[in-house]
Amino acid sequence: MTEVKATFSKPALTIEQQVNLLASRGLKIENREAASHYLKFIGYYRLSAYCVPFQCNEKNTSRHRFKPDTSFKQILELYIFDRKLRLLVMDAIERIEVAIKAAISNVVSINHGSHWFLRQEFFAIKFNHASFLEKVKKDISTNQAEIFIQYYKNNYSDPELPPSWMVFEMLSLGTVSRIYKFLKTELKKEIASLFSAHYKILESWLHTLTYLRNLCAHHSRLWNRIFTIKPKILKECKAHIPQGDSFFAQAFIVASLLREISRDSHWEERLEHLLKEYSEIDASRMGFPKNWKSLPIWG
Repeated sequence: MTEVKATFSKPALTIEQQVNLLASRGLKIENREAASHYLKFIGYYRLSAYCVPFQCNEKNTSRHRFKPDTSFKQILELYIFDRKLRLLVMDAIERIEVAIKAAISNVVSINHGSHWFLRQEFFAIKFNHASFLEKVKKDISTNQAEIFIQYYKNNYSDPELPPSWMVFEMLSLGTVSRIYKFLKTELKKEIASLFSAHYKILESWLHTLTYLRNLCAHHSRLWNRIFTIKPKILKECKAHIPQGDSFFAQAFIVASLLREISRDSHWEERLEHLLKEYSEIDASRMGFPKNWKSLPIWG
């Protein structure tokens, strides 16, 4: 039997009505003009996700009712913190993405030639090699921006596609993650050794970081999120990361890879500084223990 679902009938509220609704639920709004401005350019729905920790959960109380003395400023500060956290994460993932592209291309090209990726023999049987090549051809045929692609097209006709180091510059992190996953094991081991990681761990981390990167790119919330894609963690580290679906686990793998890639990045210190700058925000909602910086898993 098909379930009968309700028809959505909620009307869109004006900015003034949105401010009034928040105020009617007990939110302190010191400056209505400022609140209207942020609601206009951030959006009520996006900000509503940051209201949750400030709302009542007691029985017989509306779940939208705010706890006493909660202000609009507190919600806005939480939103700003999360935006800064995304920017910090994106900066790290950019370095990691560049590094893994270079590592794969260098390792396999040096040993097997500039166009190794054209050959199925370097990939697992499960990898849809033909589909991958078709996608690369399509991306290159429509690319008019990259000078190096145009240079190859203008000067070479064989092979049809540019060398590995050019092609990998155009691939998304998700595609690179899949390529690594389906490379032959001996190649994965050699690449993983550059990051001082087990090849199965690196495979998991690249998949995890692809998801994390996509969340950041779409301006999704990192604070208080349960991550559906969880990274594999070495046995000796698991005791310090009990919640694999937390941001703390994500931060751990980012920091671990950056220690090998860019030892002068100071990313861990920047993360610590951000948490201190917004010390009123509950970091435990992201899986951070109180003594996280003193744990042996942090450098």
